[in-house]
Amino acid sequence: MTSTDHSYEPHLELCELSLAPGSEWMPRPSGWSLCQVDSGAGYWLHPDANQELLPGTLILRNGPSPGKIRASQLGSLSLRFFHVEPSRLTGLLSLGEQEFLETASTGEKVHILPSSDPIAIRMTGLGAAHNQSGCFVRLLLLQLFLEIFHPELKQQISRQQTAASAKDRLRELMNVTPATDFLHMNFSELSAKMGCTPRHLTRTFRDVIGITFREKQVQLRLVRARELLVTTDSKIVDVALESGFQSLSIFNMMFRRRFGVSPGKWREIRRPKKRAAIWSMPKTRRFASPLPEQVRVMRTGSDPLFTRPRSVVQSQ
Repeated sequence: MTSTDHSYEPHLELCELSLAPGSEWMPRPSGWSLCQVDSGAGYWLHPDANQELLPGTLILRNGPSPGKIRASQLGSLSLRFFHVEPSRLTGLLSLGEQEFLETASTGEKVHILPSSDPIAIRMTGLGAAHNQSGCFVRLLLLQLFLEIFHPELKQQISRQQTAASAKDRLRELMNVTPATDFLHMNFSELSAKMGCTPRHLTRTFRDVIGITFREKQVQLRLVRARELLVTTDSKIVDVALESGFQSLSIFNMMFRRRFGVSPGKWREIRRPKKRAAIWSMPKTRRFASPLPEQVRVMRTGSDPLFTRPRSVVQSQ
């Protein structure tokens, strides 16, 4: 793994950031970031246009966007923010919803909402109530994020119940089936649900999703495995089974082929070093000079991410 992987830094966790006068900050380069000005004044800098940021202003930015936030030269700027990684919401979203959010996060998109917007007002309220339980706050943060996409998501999940073609039936199935169901589903089951031959389904799946059923299933299983390796102490063999792999040797081979290291080595690299950095100070390479005066993570509970499977939770 030659490039920095930001996907296992905290997401759905409310943080605070203080920028010194004239300093800059760029959110993480993956997934979505929702930032709000708490106090002070600053600017959203973008190659196409700049915009002044006042207290209460809310910025939704996806990873590829080149924009950054700069504090005014006249005073410091305080922000509250959280990140969302759609690929880590496997247990909460249908495959269609997850695909929609991941696809939407690949282009350069920025939404700036004024302090009077209802979502911005609710974000302000969450900032004042950050001492609530971790799971409750994470759910509120996720709800806040999804409401920004409500019109598009509503259209995504409101397709006609009786579809005219196999592609429409597959899209409909994706919209109502949790992504976790695809971890253990075999191709024959999907073919039966779709009411078409395996050969026809193979072509249809590739046309709709862009990759084969097998490739998509392995992708989902590996994402799930990485989540379990980071958030649980389960044995490697249990992680493999929980992720949908029936063979430990196949799991190790697929994991190493995709990420360049074994599952055990990946856990060893990610857990101690990443956790040590999570609760102290973000890496200074994220900030341009001068450095921010203060960065503080507002802990919302010590429980691991709520995407953990019930069976793993009960075993601890």
